[in-house]
Amino acid sequence: MTIVPTRAADRPATPADQGVGPLLRSWREQRRLSQLELALRAGSSARHISFVETGRSRPSEEMLLRLAEHLDVPVRERNALLLAAGYAPRYPETPLDDPALAALREGMQRLIQGYEPYPALVMNATYDVMAANQGIAMLLDGIPDSLLAAPLNGLRLTLHPEGLAPRIRNLRAWRGHLLDRLERQIALRRWEPLRALYEDVAAYPLPPGTPEEDPDGDGGREPGAAASPYFALPMRIEHEGRVLSFVSSVSTFNTPMDVTVAEPAIETFLPADPATVTYLHSRMTRPHEMSTGT
Repeated sequence: MTIVPTRAADRPATPADQGVGPLLRSWREQRRLSQLELALRAGSSARHISFVETGRSRPSEEMLLRLAEHLDVPVRERNALLLAAGYAPRYPETPLDDPALAALREGMQRLIQGYEPYPALVMNATYDVMAANQGIAMLLDGIPDSLLAAPLNGLRLTLHPEGLAPRIRNLRAWRGHLLDRLERQIALRRWEPLRALYEDVAAYPLPPGTPEEDPDGDGGREPGAAASPYFALPMRIEHEGRVLSFVSSVSTFNTPMDVTVAEPAIETFLPADPATVTYLHSRMTRPHEMSTGT
């Protein structure tokens, strides 16, 4: 399917009234760095960092961006820091359908299509699906139309008791993995839409009959239990009477200079055993259609 723009979730207003000092201090404390440690990394002094955080000194634009780099502040939030300090945003937010991003759209499209018959999809910062390939469409066979309506959300679809959740054999382990990942992203971004998404999907009830452990005894065991035959935690999912095993990999763009480029993630699902490989290749000629809408 074609890469399509998705509606950005509402962002909180830039807290410019706080000034840049409290914002920087908050990021530094979250990264668990002392003023001295940050100063050494950024080529400054603890005294200057202290003055900036207390509002006694205004950092230069160059210094502010250097501090943001060493604090691993996401690109969107770097713009917020610049605005709070009285500077213009440095990073544009180009619409995904802009001609300037044609190469990006084509590249993501080629990547997920080239991964077929294995599942792959592109999601935005709040897990709305921007594009998915035939492998994903196959796994969604039989999902209620109400869950497939745009905007299709990857986390909601996976954990909803009427979505993929009843088909995932090691649901407790896979659910824990997804929620842990979302918690790490919330800690990095401090973004309310992600927190709201977490609270929503974490409250989904487990489907009736969900076992305490993976019934096949693979991934998801507690530390110290019998070794798993897989090299990473798999998602084991039923499809037409078979149990398929996948491990996932998430890719983002290196050193993005645009907010739009910084936020999409490409998630690919690698077959974790030979039986899954054989089954997926046997279905290559069976057509599947999927659209997330605009």
